[in-house]
Amino acid sequence: MQDRPALELTRPTLRETDYGFFGPDSPTWKVWTHPTALIGFQRAVTLEHFDPGLTAAVADLGGIYSDPRGRLDHTFAYFLIAAVGDGRTAVSAADHLLRVHAQSTGIEPISGKRYSANNPASQLWIHVTGWHSVLKCYEVFGPGPLDPDEEQQFWAECVIAAGLQTCREADVPTSRAEVREYFAQVRPTLCVSERARRGMHYLLYTPRDRGLTLWAGARAVAPAAVATLPRWMRELGGFDQPRLLEAGYIPAAQALMRLAGARPELLEQLLPRLIGPMTADLYRQHRRGGVPQNPATVSVAQARERYAEQRTPA
Repeated sequence: MQDRPALELTRPTLRETDYGFFGPDSPTWKVWTHPTALIGFQRAVTLEHFDPGLTAAVADLGGIYSDPRGRLDHTFAYFLIAAVGDGRTAVSAADHLLRVHAQSTGIEPISGKRYSANNPASQLWIHVTGWHSVLKCYEVFGPGPLDPDEEQQFWAECVIAAGLQTCREADVPTSRAEVREYFAQVRPTLCVSERARRGMHYLLYTPRDRGLTLWAGARAVAPAAVATLPRWMRELGGFDQPRLLEAGYIPAAQALMRLAGARPELLEQLLPRLIGPMTADLYRQHRRGGVPQNPATVSVAQARERYAEQRTPA
């Protein structure tokens, strides 16, 4: 299988055609562009490895080991485009990602069954853990919980964003309670292996030979990300940490996130080194974006119909 980046768009334009699926006043824009999303992102890509099919896909392609910065940059960029990008860019990115994932198939060694990165169940795991992780870290390290109406809207918007992937809409949780039910339902299907643990630990504690910034950044964020996980996940993944460490680390991370939230221009300057150039450019466009051609939101279906001829070709 060819190891290709998760996203190959030439300098995506974040806000040209419209306000995308959610708009400036949405909780999605608020949560996904807060600095705490960096912690949530590391949490989410680590949790991906509890799905054995996704572990096999990641291990077989090997991109996180050969080019961890590029892989993380393109993955975060996709999440950001889906959350705050305009409709044309979002559906173009989603279509491209589906084509790349279509090549990612093989045999999952634990079960001996064929895996596919586009499998709806695996895509749902990626989607739910991503949205849940950024909200959880926003609550713990950022401004705190959304008000009840905003939280209800956040999960409704999570369902909308799932329409860009192969997830079945009826399977996407629509509330915090349904997220808990989802995790309880899938827990018996989750497992770890030598390859899964290698991937998790590589993302949490990236080796120094991958670059000083990535090495230091991963280790700085990891204790905060792990602190938000239930004990059974930590033990299963082999990355539990002392409670005493968390007692001092959580307040320090909260203070740092307050500073970063108050000075977004500093985050804009640091993102090229913390994550990568594509994510940094998208965040810059988001902060400075003006009024699009159509100053309104669109549905995923509307975006697919309107921009069908303008999307990235196969």
